[in-house]
Amino acid sequence: MEVGDIHVGKQLSCVYTPQGLNPTTAINPFGTGEKAVCGTGHFNGGVLVGSGKFFPPVHPTAAMMVTRPSIDENPLATAPGLVHVRNSPLTPPLPTDVVIGDPLGPVGVTMVCGTLTVEYGVEIDLGALKKSTIGLKKNTGVKADTGAKTSNGVESQAGAEARAGAKSFAGFGAIFGGTKTPFVAGKIFTGRSIGNKTFDIEHPTKSGWRLRHTCVEGPENAVFFRGKLDGENVINLPEYWKGLINHDTISVNLTAFGRRDTLYVKDIQEDRIIISGDHLTNVKCYYQVWADRSGEPLIVEYEGETPADYPGDSSSYSVAGHDYDVRS
Repeated sequence: MEVGDIHVGKQLSCVYTPQGLNPTTAINPFGTGEKAVCGTGHFNGGVLVGSGKFFPPVHPTAAMMVTRPSIDENPLATAPGLVHVRNSPLTPPLPTDVVIGDPLGPVGVTMVCGTLTVEYGVEIDLGALKKSTIGLKKNTGVKADTGAKTSNGVESQAGAEARAGAKSFAGFGAIFGGTKTPFVAGKIFTGRSIGNKTFDIEHPTKSGWRLRHTCVEGPENAVFFRGKLDGENVINLPEYWKGLINHDTISVNLTAFGRRDTLYVKDIQEDRIIISGDHLTNVKCYYQVWADRSGEPLIVEYEGETPADYPGDSSSYSVAGHDYDVRS
């Protein structure tokens, strides 16, 4: 049957049922028969929007496939976009407006982008970290104007770590054409010594060998502790942290073990951190808690020739090649 227009006054159902079986018995979240919601449709198979010639013939790639219409096949189909989701102007944006996957049915996501533009501020729920509203920090991708805008490159790794919503840190680089390029290159300059801060000890398991590690470096005076939760949901902060760290800079990294869990930080109190997830208070995870030490913030970049030109208070710092380890 071929018709020009079809008006369905209630519900359009495209569902296979054996001959003689009432199709309204099919499961449909919008209801069926007399209980069906008007203006709804049910397609238990697949839907193709756009021209079929842009997908492999006979081999569908997804239950919902969207591509551009062919102007040759339909000259009047000239809409510029593929998918446009718009909220009601009277309704505030909600986390449930667009949902991709959930704890009962998590999904994988692959993005191959020519351009990626995010306008306005972006609220990112980092899961293990506290939720932070950040406009994403500028220059984390290639170009950031109003939020985070990446204009070229296949993938941009902003990696924005938010610490109690107070500040955010850019990630380590961006990938362009498969080559990872760090934003900051070179070694740490410590006075006249250009190198890494190192410790060197006798090897713990090999006789006649030694073991050398270098220190982690970062733009803050950070401290951390780590541990494990097994059946509980409270991380107790060390008592001495009250006089050591800036409480507003606390961040938490969580790694579930033994089972899948959607973990998040429910609350950060003066002496403890409350964790929750799919299993509520029965949490099984490893954790790391980081914070910046209290006192004068570290001045990361400053004008000068030597560490003596540091514009802040240097009394709490000891710089290799300047305060000690002066080598000819």
